[in-house]
Amino acid sequence: MEENKELKEIRDRIDAIDVDLRQLLNRRAAAAMEVAKIKAQDAGDESAVFYRPEREAQILTRVKAENTGPLSDDDMARLFREIISCCLALEQPLSIAYLGPAGTYSEAAAIKQFGHFANTRPLASIDEVFREVEADSVHYGVVAVENSTEGMVNHTLDCFMTSPLKICAEVELPIHHSLLASPDTERDDIITIYSHQQSLAQCRTWLDTHWPNAERVPVNSNAEAARMVANRDDCAAIAGEIAAQHYDLRTLASSIEDRPDNRTRFLVIGKQKVGPSGRDKSSILVSTRNEPGALYKVLGPFHEHGISLSRIETRPSKTGSWSYVFFIDFDGHQASPEIRAVLDEIRKVAMEVKSLGSYPQAVL
Repeated sequence: MEENKELKEIRDRIDAIDVDLRQLLNRRAAAAMEVAKIKAQDAGDESAVFYRPEREAQILTRVKAENTGPLSDDDMARLFREIISCCLALEQPLSIAYLGPAGTYSEAAAIKQFGHFANTRPLASIDEVFREVEADSVHYGVVAVENSTEGMVNHTLDCFMTSPLKICAEVELPIHHSLLASPDTERDDIITIYSHQQSLAQCRTWLDTHWPNAERVPVNSNAEAARMVANRDDCAAIAGEIAAQHYDLRTLASSIEDRPDNRTRFLVIGKQKVGPSGRDKSSILVSTRNEPGALYKVLGPFHEHGISLSRIETRPSKTGSWSYVFFIDFDGHQASPEIRAVLDEIRKVAMEVKSLGSYPQAVL
C-alpha cells in the first residue's frame, strides 16, 4: 500500500506538470499568432516571411546548450522542433516539396527540418522541386546535395546554375539502409535489387558479399524502388525504414551501408535571404576562365582572411561563356565585413560570382 501511495503521488505530480505544460504551450502559440499579425502588418502589400531559419537555429542551439537532462540534448531539440512547427502552422501553414515518392530520405529530411505540422509534397524529380518553388506552388523545397560516402549530388548542383533560388537552411540526416522485400519474397528468389544509384554505391561492399549475383538496377529514388518491389516476389529494394512502413515491406537486413557514419546533407531552397544566426555557412558559384592559376586566384582571398572552406566542387559549364564552374561552401555569413571583403576580391579575378545564400549550419 505504501508503494502504491508513492506511485499515486508521482502520477499526481505528472498530471500537475501536464496542466502547466498545456498552459505554457498555448501561451507560446498565442504569442506566435501575435508575431504573425505584426509581420503581416509590416509587410504591407508584399508577402510576409514567417519562416525564419536563423531564428529557429538560435532557439534550438540555446535549448541544447541549456538542457540539464535527463532528456538528451538532441531529444529536447527535437521536441522543440515540433513545438516550433505547430506554432509556425498557426502563423502560416507551409508547403514543402521534396523528391518523392513518399518514403524517401528527402521526406525524412523535410520532416526533420520543418516538423510534422508542415505539408509535404512528393515530386518526381529534383528539377521539378526547383520549378515548383520558383513558381510559388510551394513555399520551400528540400533537395539532397552531398553524401559523406559518395560525394556531391550533381543534379542538384546543376539546377543551381540556372535557378534564381537561394539556400535557406541545411539538414544533415544519418543514412541507414535496409534491404526490403514483399512479405512473400524468399531470400533465394531475389534476382534483382533496385535502389537509387547513390544507395547502391553506399552498399556496394555489403552487396558484393551477400548478393553478388543479383542485378543492381538504379531508379529515381529509394522510395520508388520500394514501391516497385511491393507486389513482386523476385526482387528487393534498398531503402530506409520509412519506406518499409509506407509500402508494408519486410526487412531482410538492416544497416547494410558500408560505412556506419554515412550521412547525407540536404538543402532547403526558397526565395528569401536569411539573416545571421551566429553559426552560419555560405555557398557561392564561381566561373573562371580556362587559364593557369584560375582556381588559385579564387581561393587565395579565403586564406588571406582566415575563412574556412568546407567544400569545393567543379561542374561542367552549361553555357559557352563559362569554362569552369566552382561550387564553394565556406563558414560565415555574407553580411559580415570579412566575407564581403573576400567576395569583393574574388569578383576582381573571376568571370562571375553568384551567391547561393547564407544560412544556419545544421543544429540537429
